[in-house]
Amino acid sequence: MSERRSDSSRAVAVLIALIVLLTLAALYAPGFTHRTVKPKVASSTRPVTPTVRLWLSTADRRLKLVQQPDIEMSVRGTLPADVIIDVQKKYQTMVGFGAAMTDSSAWLLQNKMNLLQRHALMHELYGQPPNLGLNMMRLTIGASDFSLKPYTLDDVPFGQVDPQLVHFNVTPNLLDVIPTVRDALSFDADLRIVASPWSAPAWMKTSQNLIGGELLPQYESAYADYLVKYLDTYRGYGIPIFALTLQNEPGFIPVTYPGMEMPADTRARIVAQYLGPKLASRRQKTQILEWDHNWSQPEQPLSVLADPNAAPYINGVAWHCYEGSQYAQGRVHRAYPQKDVYITECSGGDWASSANGELLWFTRDLLVTGIRQWARGVVYWNLALDEQHGPHFGGCDACKGLVTIDSHTGAVSRNDEYYALAHFSKFVLPGDVRVGSTATDKEGIDNVAFQNASDGSIVLVVVNSNTVARSVSVAEGQARFEYTMPPESVATFVWNPAQAGAWIRRVIGWLKSR
Repeated sequence: MSERRSDSSRAVAVLIALIVLLTLAALYAPGFTHRTVKPKVASSTRPVTPTVRLWLSTADRRLKLVQQPDIEMSVRGTLPADVIIDVQKKYQTMVGFGAAMTDSSAWLLQNKMNLLQRHALMHELYGQPPNLGLNMMRLTIGASDFSLKPYTLDDVPFGQVDPQLVHFNVTPNLLDVIPTVRDALSFDADLRIVASPWSAPAWMKTSQNLIGGELLPQYESAYADYLVKYLDTYRGYGIPIFALTLQNEPGFIPVTYPGMEMPADTRARIVAQYLGPKLASRRQKTQILEWDHNWSQPEQPLSVLADPNAAPYINGVAWHCYEGSQYAQGRVHRAYPQKDVYITECSGGDWASSANGELLWFTRDLLVTGIRQWARGVVYWNLALDEQHGPHFGGCDACKGLVTIDSHTGAVSRNDEYYALAHFSKFVLPGDVRVGSTATDKEGIDNVAFQNASDGSIVLVVVNSNTVARSVSVAEGQARFEYTMPPESVATFVWNPAQAGAWIRRVIGWLKSR
């Protein structure tokens, strides 16, 4: 009897399995439409709150661009806010961020790192975000103080001259600078390169020496040809130059490394009569940037831009950070709003003022304030130096690179300036636009905001210079969030205002349905 019941049970099981198989076959047979019915969301379900992403650094180096938990947004209503973002107020379009590939930096990369170390660092520096994403670079035309020896690209024996530039050559750059720049271009083909000479060849100068002196008037045309020949030669190596300056720090005459004085009237004359017309007739366009020196002398670029013959050829003004105020940039921009603004040099270093680190100064004073004063790009000085602040020939003996390369092992350490730039370069891309945001610097809270060109997201960089934590509230449209910044810290906030706006509308609908 029990055997018959067992047989009967097996038969029932087989029959049920057969029915299931036939049903599944029917459901997925060709021509059968399978409609999934989504359950209705009850009107009492509150919409999911949008969030703000956050990356944080602290001056004590406890945090170095570390992503923090997302912050939930809330409905602003009538609540006040410290920082109000206004995307309808649009300012300059950003070009980018970078550092100078000095002779010293290129030599270290090529000679003190092995192939794997160098590739990893170059990818980290010039690869697209989430890498550092550097997209600007400065090159020296000939030697600077951060070269292993003094030289120009047309050196001839003392007493000889070469006005036809027959002896022009870039041999000193072939082993280090040119291959390293080409490597960077392999990661970012759109790299914007600014090139600056520290000195004309000695035979063109009053001093007959790379150190000191001025350009002789009879060689002004040859000097323009020298710069154009540099453009053509570098392009021949696959390196396009985005912009030229006529002379690095033309108001300063160094005594230990190449340099020369170039007064405003000389710069205006060279641009108006020689360099400007030569570049204007070329198919490959290269911009001319005026000044390339400190914030302390805005009357210098104002004088050159006031020259009606030179001004049409000048695309913008380049600034250095060592003297004066960033507000000089704004003064010149207000006088000539059609001219671009760039910061082309600023160095950190192991000096007394940096004893407690340089994260706050570089983020607040150079980047936030510099960009609020119309800078489209910010370029740090040396990309890389070694543990002895070199190698270098004269000049600054305490300067730091964006990174430090150990000359014995090739190991890389990232300095405060690296993280200051990273708070921008990883998030603010070429083509993004600076937008309106409340100025808060009097409260020890500095900020600058951008809108991403591709997806409309907002990037807000905030610096808390106070030695105590500070709560910062931010509003954009009808959305709002609040965050307590640690003492002496830098934060980058990123959110999508379209998502926030849609959420606000859903919240209003939800409230009405209750």
